[in-house]
Amino acid sequence: MKKTSLILACIALLVSVATLVFTLLSREKKPVETEPVPGQTAVAGDIVFIQIDSLLMNYDMYNDLMSAFQSKYQASQDELQKKSRQLENDAKSFENQINKGLLTRSAAEQQQQNLLKRQENLQNEANNKQMELQEEEFVLNNQVLDAIKTFLAKYNEEHQFALILTSSQATNIVMEGNSGLDITQEVIRGLNEEYIRNRNK
Repeated sequence: MKKTSLILACIALLVSVATLVFTLLSREKKPVETEPVPGQTAVAGDIVFIQIDSLLMNYDMYNDLMSAFQSKYQASQDELQKKSRQLENDAKSFENQINKGLLTRSAAEQQQQNLLKRQENLQNEANNKQMELQEEEFVLNNQVLDAIKTFLAKYNEEHQFALILTSSQATNIVMEGNSGLDITQEVIRGLNEEYIRNRNK
């Protein structure tokens, strides 16, 4: 193998590693804040609504689960980035050895294969971790949604609303409504009280 082809391979490897580092950067979610509304004045038979963004931002169960998930996500990203930086440093060291003529052809080929294999393994690990975290986040969201639905089913047995809608910054199902039909704060209080009771059992 020619020295030039090894150098080109090193450069390609460094570019791939740099791309991998970029893809491992963590994302950040910011909650959308909403203004508090007056006390609930809706009566049986009314169509009411919940501001889901505000509910999630103030729902203790969601915040606890999301906090634990974010910690796990960050730890995973930190570990992958550490491995990626180590691989990038090793690739630079390899390129430096090639440029100085410090490796035989067979040793250079072996090191190059090892670096490529490590890059492939790291990419597979990153992909697997991403799928695993996506699945965990999906389950987390389903747990929260199930808790909200279960609570609302019991809540509406007492209040007998005709319909409970949700509104959010993304969907805007309810573009405008009487603030007395917004039951968000009451639902948040009920959800948090129930969550604290169940958590303490």
